[in-house]
Amino acid sequence: MGAQPPVSVDDLVGGGKAEPTVEAPKPESRLYRPSRSYGPPSHGGGQRGRFNFRRSFGYRNGNGGGNGGYDRPPRREYSENGYEPDVNVPTETVRGVLDTMPEGHGFLRPKYTPSDRDIYISQSQIRRFLLRNGDMVEGQARPPKENERYWGLLKVEKIDELPAESMEKRPKFEDLVPVYPNVQLRLETEQLPLSTRMIDLIAPIGFGQRGLVVSPPKAGKTTILKELAAGIAANYPQVHLMAALIGERPEEVTDISRNVQGEVFASNFDESPSEQTRIAEVALDRAKRLVEMGRDVVILLDSITRLARAYNLVVNPSGRTLTGGFDPAALYPAKRFLGAARCVELAEENKSLGEKIERVTTGGSLTVIGTALVDTGSRMDDLIYEEFKGTGNMELTLSRVLQERRIFPAIDVGKSGTRHDELLLGEDVMKKVTTLRHMLSLLSDEERTMMLIERLGKTKTNTEFLESLAKG
Repeated sequence: MGAQPPVSVDDLVGGGKAEPTVEAPKPESRLYRPSRSYGPPSHGGGQRGRFNFRRSFGYRNGNGGGNGGYDRPPRREYSENGYEPDVNVPTETVRGVLDTMPEGHGFLRPKYTPSDRDIYISQSQIRRFLLRNGDMVEGQARPPKENERYWGLLKVEKIDELPAESMEKRPKFEDLVPVYPNVQLRLETEQLPLSTRMIDLIAPIGFGQRGLVVSPPKAGKTTILKELAAGIAANYPQVHLMAALIGERPEEVTDISRNVQGEVFASNFDESPSEQTRIAEVALDRAKRLVEMGRDVVILLDSITRLARAYNLVVNPSGRTLTGGFDPAALYPAKRFLGAARCVELAEENKSLGEKIERVTTGGSLTVIGTALVDTGSRMDDLIYEEFKGTGNMELTLSRVLQERRIFPAIDVGKSGTRHDELLLGEDVMKKVTTLRHMLSLLSDEERTMMLIERLGKTKTNTEFLESLAKG
């Protein structure tokens, strides 16, 4: 028997020769990161911040859905001149009033209210050009893509008809220095209408005036507002005229829109209180931006009573209630509207715009003429008037007695007037107006207006009328 080959210890222990082991490949680790669905708020009631699993696992996002059918646009980089990097995209020149959202982005609203023609503007453009609510922005925009709803602004070219680069150092409205109105806003145009001629004599309006037209129902306040607008447009074409109609009848909105040569911000009485207050705030922001540039702006507000009533329904309850169920917290937003009226000094930042902007005053002004309703049978309306009575520096009162006798314009001469009217009329005219008031004080309330209407109707201008007083 032959010799056996030597046996190793491994063979004795393992029971045979061990085969080499092969390790299996480790599975590749893939981490799915769900994307987040963002985007500008839509009228469809979209939700911000929800995970989009369809997009994360390769599905294409649809156009429908409760979030309006679009997600947050991809992060965009802008060149130094403000253009977005989109190329070969058809564009269109658009313009609208800026309305910023709490998230930082905003919309340009051509019709001042939300609509399908709104233009989306990114937060980076708002920050770059220091845009504010109420700016009239003009620029190039592209149509909405497949998964978007609004047009997208590519470049900001103009802000309120001026180059965007020239608006970076404009002052803030709150920093402007208010002064007494010292330049009269003349309303007289021709022999008629007599209402504007009476206002120039009895209750003159200055640039930066804060006035109230106190009127009972059917006394002709809307007619007076239209005649005021016509006089301002005829005598001062460089003045920016605005009309804010809160809770008005639709037919009156159409009438004023066709007769007022300016911007009209209107909300009907059948709209929600939040919509009425929103349109008033848009009008006020628009006016503030123009005054910051040194322009002269006139707002005709109809009415401050309905505006306060709307705020009474939308403000957070303060826990206190005044007469007629009125919350005192609703007074402050309405007072802020009327209190914005002022004549301002020329700001250092606006001196460079002096050659570009036509204005009557030195540094710009905001004139607010609002109507207040009285004798409506509502204790709330009377309370609102009493709260605003001392805030204005000009008051024009219409008489119910004259209205019932069909005497128009139904202006109560004895109760109408302007604070510091000597700064507006001048020394010579002020003496003649004082003589006129002494003569009218000897008559009754109705006889004053009737006599003044009769004497004004016999003369063609106020200058001729005042000279006739000296002749007797």
